[in-house]
Amino acid sequence: MSMIRVFVYGTLKRGQPNYHYMTDTAIGVARFVGQARTADRWPLVVASKYNIPFLLDLKGQGEHVEGEIYDVDQKMADFLDDFESHPKLYQRTTIPIEQLTNEDDSDLGDEKATHQCSVYLLTRFKPHIAQLPCLSNYNCQEALGVAAYVERYLRDPQDSLDFLIDEVRFRDN
Repeated sequence: MSMIRVFVYGTLKRGQPNYHYMTDTAIGVARFVGQARTADRWPLVVASKYNIPFLLDLKGQGEHVEGEIYDVDQKMADFLDDFESHPKLYQRTTIPIEQLTNEDDSDLGDEKATHQCSVYLLTRFKPHIAQLPCLSNYNCQEALGVAAYVERYLRDPQDSLDFLIDEVRFRDN
């Protein structure tokens, strides 16, 4: 079975509110590869009234972002594209990711490897989004002036994806 390597940095990580999707075999297969961080600096910000983490397409700015690498099957990759509203909100692209631990969370030490991983970036955003504080490691709980994530089931049902897009990014003409 062909697998796709993805890097998650937000609510899909272990211990975060949407991690349960990564373990739901009804929507596909996701195998934890290890903890990791971006090889380059990227701005990870929390924005919108729902406090959603966004990795901005501004390579070289921000921090080395910590997250997790997964190998996913095509079914899970399709689910993730839908979940992340690709390509309407996020754009899936490939960037270099440094693997720090193995699947058992043992440090790789000098054996660290760099992988090309799919990641979801916000490529078109309003200027004020790039001015928000950058994080190196996302946690859904309120900390350091960043408000807690609002899970989808708690959001205003009147707020569509278009509402979120209007909040954080420029519209295509």
